[in-house]
Amino acid sequence: MLLAGLAALSAFGCGLSAQAAVRVAPGVYLVPGATPPGIQPDGNSIVIEAPAGLIVFDTGRHEQHAREVLEFAAAEHRPIAAIINSHWHLDHTGGNVLLRAQYPAVRVYASSAIEGALTGFLADYRGQLVHALEAPGVTPAQQQAYQSEMRLIDAGRALAPTDVIASSGVRGIAGRSLEVHLERAVTAGDVWVLDPRTRVLLAGDLVTLPVPFLDTACPSRWRAALGHLSEARFEVLVPGHGPPLSRTDLGHYSSAFARLLDCSASARSKSACVDAWITDAGQLVSPEQHAYARALLEYYMDGMLRGDPAKRARLCQV
Repeated sequence: MLLAGLAALSAFGCGLSAQAAVRVAPGVYLVPGATPPGIQPDGNSIVIEAPAGLIVFDTGRHEQHAREVLEFAAAEHRPIAAIINSHWHLDHTGGNVLLRAQYPAVRVYASSAIEGALTGFLADYRGQLVHALEAPGVTPAQQQAYQSEMRLIDAGRALAPTDVIASSGVRGIAGRSLEVHLERAVTAGDVWVLDPRTRVLLAGDLVTLPVPFLDTACPSRWRAALGHLSEARFEVLVPGHGPPLSRTDLGHYSSAFARLLDCSASARSKSACVDAWITDAGQLVSPEQHAYARALLEYYMDGMLRGDPAKRARLCQV
């Protein structure tokens, strides 16, 4: 999320804070991301046991989140053998820096989309951060947060893969066979993974709660990607943000997503579309999250779904 969006949402949070790792299935653990008010979020991290060590799917953004992953590995007395990044957003790749420093031989699997992001979206974001640091009234806490973001962007190659995922297929990672899939939806390269052994699906930001995070997305491709997820033989889905979901939950999410796109393309008011998402998502968005979800969707309705058509076209052509 760019600074403009974060500023608009500074009064809100979705009530989530860092939690201890939780078991999702045998040998699969979730280190939940946090979304506190007024600061950039961490995405979920998932740790999978494999013969050669641990596989970490997404590494969060902030140092504290990455340290929680490292502490889990230490408690398990297992090295981190591989990282899979679902996409290049900093709340899913930022922890790469710390994990790679601790495990220099770790293999990192991701699409090549980070290359375009470093010279495009992330370069623009860094320019915003520089401007924000020079603005009058910036607080020491804000300065620290902006500088931390800049350091992550400047890490460059530490965010990038050692092994590029260029197509979908079965892949052996750290000695464990996983179904690895590639989409163009939330970014120009989104990786999702199905573990056939446990039937756990790791969706990254193809599923996010309390709303879809649309900053760099092609909405029509995202709708198609949700259809691909629904075809997978999974029992539990771990989203990029939010708690694990069932197959039924994914159906509700996909239907609510489709209706949100249809509403945004209609003559209905912004508030009507936002209200419809809250209703359609139902129990997927708790009452405590409603204010945050409304603020997010108002931001995305103005900036993405009903924003500059040329921007949407560019995102769908990448």
